[in-house]
Amino acid sequence: MLNWRKLHRRIHKWLGLSLGLLFCVIALTGSLLVFYDELDQSLNISHSKLQSNASPNFSNALNTLRKQYPDKQGSWRFEVTANAELIPARYYNPPETQHLEFAPLMVWLSRDGNTILRHDYWGQYLMTWLYNLHFTLLLGNTGTWLLGYAGLAILYLLFSGLFAWWPKRGQWQRQIKFKKRPSPIGRLYDWHKLLGLIFIIPLVILSVTGVMLALPKESTAILIKITGPIDTAEAPVNPYGTDADNTIIEPNTALSLALNTLPNSRGAWIETPATNGNPFYYRVRVQTKGDPSRRFPHSYVYIDGHTGEISEVFDYQKQGTSTTILNWLHPIHDGSFLNLTGRITWLFSGLAVGVLFILGAMRWFIRNQHKGKKSPS
Repeated sequence: MLNWRKLHRRIHKWLGLSLGLLFCVIALTGSLLVFYDELDQSLNISHSKLQSNASPNFSNALNTLRKQYPDKQGSWRFEVTANAELIPARYYNPPETQHLEFAPLMVWLSRDGNTILRHDYWGQYLMTWLYNLHFTLLLGNTGTWLLGYAGLAILYLLFSGLFAWWPKRGQWQRQIKFKKRPSPIGRLYDWHKLLGLIFIIPLVILSVTGVMLALPKESTAILIKITGPIDTAEAPVNPYGTDADNTIIEPNTALSLALNTLPNSRGAWIETPATNGNPFYYRVRVQTKGDPSRRFPHSYVYIDGHTGEISEVFDYQKQGTSTTILNWLHPIHDGSFLNLTGRITWLFSGLAVGVLFILGAMRWFIRNQHKGKKSPS
């Protein structure tokens, strides 16, 4: 008769030894990334350069960027930060990094928009390098695909450990208890078991959301079959063609219009029109009631850059079940859905993976040493 507990114990051991190091890399980089903004700002921008009195002036910031980077007359994206001590901006697909899959120009301006405090390219400074390592293994789209399927194996690694431990009827208290053992192998097992049980739920949640984020096409296809179609935001059609002038409303005005269109919302991103009129609109991203993501919310207001008229509105509260599930993936995966509590929990969950790997590897190494001593010379 097949011994399922013994089978899962072997699967858990060999998956741990083969995927454990990869799991550690993913988990430890993820632990740092839950505090991405705070770490990046503390490492790169002196607190003395931050402004806390002036209102964020995105109009000044756009003028400063147009003058400083005259070759970049396309759309700029401004982040409306929670503390607003500075203005982060991004320029996607700059000519100098078009040979890379993803390397936008990142610029940080003073809160009044008049001074550039720092500029760099995505992937060329520590926190974005860690992000690329976490999400792509520094292998681009191929690495993301590999991580997605490795994540499925990691899920099995987690469940195989749970199945191998699962107590027989009436033995729950005994299996949970931390036993006094004379051998280091037994003590390592108890620590590995205890830590695994404490963090099994967070690690399963992180693995499931990570797989879905890494394999969006596959995840979307499954969701459509189960919970219905995906809602998409459609950009408005340019009514001006090539005849539009360069007069556009100011970014601060566009933000106010968007917040008035969706009351009780918070601004998150302002995407400006390009000087050549393509795109001709502002796309303002805002957080509405119930949206779990503060930094990357899922409501968009499209505003005609010349007239200030509202062209399209894509409201989180009117989106279907499948879209809502997808909207929750990122805030669950980075812990922000539970604010600081969630982020701290995810931080320790990632660190726990490293400890679990060390405990398991030590136990395997000591056991192999004992087998070697017992074998005839």
